[in-house]
Amino acid sequence: MEACAPVLLARGKPCKNLKEAAENFRALLSFEEIFGNRNPVELEVGCGNGGFIAELAVREKGTNFIAVELCTNVLLTAMERVMREGIPNIRFLNIPAEILPCYLPPASVRRIYLNFSTPLPEPSRERQRLTSERFLAIYDAVLTEGGEIIQKTDSGYFFDYSLERYRAHGFTVKDVTRDLHKSAYAEGNIVTEYEANFLAQGKPIFRAVAVKE
Repeated sequence: MEACAPVLLARGKPCKNLKEAAENFRALLSFEEIFGNRNPVELEVGCGNGGFIAELAVREKGTNFIAVELCTNVLLTAMERVMREGIPNIRFLNIPAEILPCYLPPASVRRIYLNFSTPLPEPSRERQRLTSERFLAIYDAVLTEGGEIIQKTDSGYFFDYSLERYRAHGFTVKDVTRDLHKSAYAEGNIVTEYEANFLAQGKPIFRAVAVKE
């Protein structure tokens, strides 16, 4: 972790509990100072081992990327790759997604990626789903006007739930497909590690874009 300090912006909970942090703590990042430019910023929530965000950052050198991951061991793999390959336009947050507004300025992110988030189908865990109203309010706060959420999942249940929540929150839903790899949206798609596993099992990949109006 010490060796990866140049790409790690924050780690852990800044206060005793998430509620206290979300309400009272602010250490807003200056993307211009961090990246040395005014390029647009995009965010991946739950970046895992960083394969998706690393490939995207190499493809889109004129965009800056923030990758969030709670699991430190997994995030370490992602950071080590970025350090090893010298990818300059990615930084990491090792924090719970609930406190993103503690660090990300309002209306500062133009796109959010949700790749294969855990579906959590149990009713008692709805608040923990990354497309629940709780998290959509957070995304709404940090997205620019016209900003997008791009979601991929292998869970039909979670997909339908997410589409419903997007619309209920006031997002416009577009580019919906229930089988990404047989659709027009397959071109340019970056296949994640989870995605490759699901495809090998013959599972369809669901994809949609939600736009902040």
